[in-house]
Amino acid sequence: MKEVELYDTTLRDGAQGEGVSFSLEDKLRIIQKLDALGIHYIEGGWPGSNPKDARFFKEAKKIVLKQAQLTAFGSTRRARQKAEQDSNIRHLLKAETEIITVFGKSWDFQVSDILKVDLDENLHMIFDSVDYLKKQNKKVFYDAEHFFDGFRANRNYALKTLLVAQDAGADCIILCETNGGILTSYLKEVVSFVKSRIKIPLGIHTHNDSGVAVSNTIAAVEEGCTQVQGTINGYGERCGNADLCLIIPNLKLKLNIDCISDENLKKLSETAHYIAELANMIPRNNQPFVGKSAFAHKGGVHIDGVVKNAKSYEQINPVLVGNRRRFLLSELSGKSNILLKAKELNLDINKGDPKTKKILELLQNLENQGYQFEAAESSFELLMNKALGRYKDFFKLEGFRIVIEKKDKEITSKASVQIKVNETKKHSTADGDGPIDALDRALRKALTDFYPVLAEMHLSDFKVRVLDAKAGTAAKVRVLIQSQDKKDTWSSVGVSENIIEASWQALRDSMEYKLWKEKDAQNKISTRNEGHSARRDPKVAGD
Repeated sequence: MKEVELYDTTLRDGAQGEGVSFSLEDKLRIIQKLDALGIHYIEGGWPGSNPKDARFFKEAKKIVLKQAQLTAFGSTRRARQKAEQDSNIRHLLKAETEIITVFGKSWDFQVSDILKVDLDENLHMIFDSVDYLKKQNKKVFYDAEHFFDGFRANRNYALKTLLVAQDAGADCIILCETNGGILTSYLKEVVSFVKSRIKIPLGIHTHNDSGVAVSNTIAAVEEGCTQVQGTINGYGERCGNADLCLIIPNLKLKLNIDCISDENLKKLSETAHYIAELANMIPRNNQPFVGKSAFAHKGGVHIDGVVKNAKSYEQINPVLVGNRRRFLLSELSGKSNILLKAKELNLDINKGDPKTKKILELLQNLENQGYQFEAAESSFELLMNKALGRYKDFFKLEGFRIVIEKKDKEITSKASVQIKVNETKKHSTADGDGPIDALDRALRKALTDFYPVLAEMHLSDFKVRVLDAKAGTAAKVRVLIQSQDKKDTWSSVGVSENIIEASWQALRDSMEYKLWKEKDAQNKISTRNEGHSARRDPKVAGD
């Protein structure tokens, strides 16, 4: 079986993506997560480029990695300097990693127009840098930047840059598709040609500007590359790098290349979401393998097929990559969808039950009004329990009032809420950054005296969608609110011509769901305790 090593550059190349930002603490957490996933090499950063990366390598020494090895990244020496005197090379050595990755130019255009040195001097820069680092007892990976564009422009010179790195003692040469514009058919030809002329291991590093970074990477592996470079979630400059969350399962499950263990593969989805959180990026629902929608089924025919045999509409078992199958609820749903959701929620209904038809009709009517439950499953769970008569209100709204005032350049929002819990009324007011924030604060303030558990939750996202733009200011809007506590995240929905009313509906559902969830958990604990008591006490057990 072919061996392929995984090289992650999320902390360096991935951090160059727009909107991606890692603190020093984030980077230290991420290397531990990547190590647990089974990544072989983790590129920690460019120690000569900024103080944070230099500090990172000092702090990283305190962390014991079980499998992964850290690499420091930097450029070849500058023109007309000795490698041992070059500040970048010295910073690389100060990082004290066993492996160092250096990049150099393969494209004659880049050498003459960007570096502004002659072609021979560029070859000396490559040789001297690799040779010097090898003499310092380092394992050296050489990144051939812009190799495919360079090969197309001047095949002989591009190949010569690789041969120079090989002669200097590089342990692996990585062919970099830096601009992301090469199509897979041409890339395969080039990799095959290089493989026949280079004796040391080859790697591949691709960018996604043409949307083919993953297919280019897989094609390169099929042509003989044994090191794969990429980033988690495909983060990177411009359109990003090759996404390791797609590459890893394709290599392992489709090409039978055992790049990580079966157990580690199950950590893939959780790792993708964890790093997205630290990167302050919203996870892509439609990301293959690890996205929330990767194994989500909406159409009745699809769901019926998956229930009978998952292979009918799924390429793999979602459990293999740590994901899960989901059945979405919408106006496209049939009774099967409702029954599957009911089973998921431990609700006892069947296909012939009039309640099933009632729920389906209710769902279709609400979606016709603009509701969307596939992205707000907590609202649908409440809807089902209410339709089945299992739900008891935790509170009733007596009324609310929101005042928005503008004085000079300052805008203030104040909300007043009156609610009723059993027979007790409670009135509260709160200021907020906006009308919805003020409403959220006032409602939470009123309810926390009755339900202290609400202090654990907070709103984490707020989205507004205009449903019919042609209606102008009279258009209906759909509001989606995402909430979370220490354990879970859930979403709720509201629809109205009035954005405040739509927001209120979603806000109400978010708090009701939290209370319902806590009550349900307590009921399960009570039931288990009663069962234990019955087993301990023979009189209770009925003997």
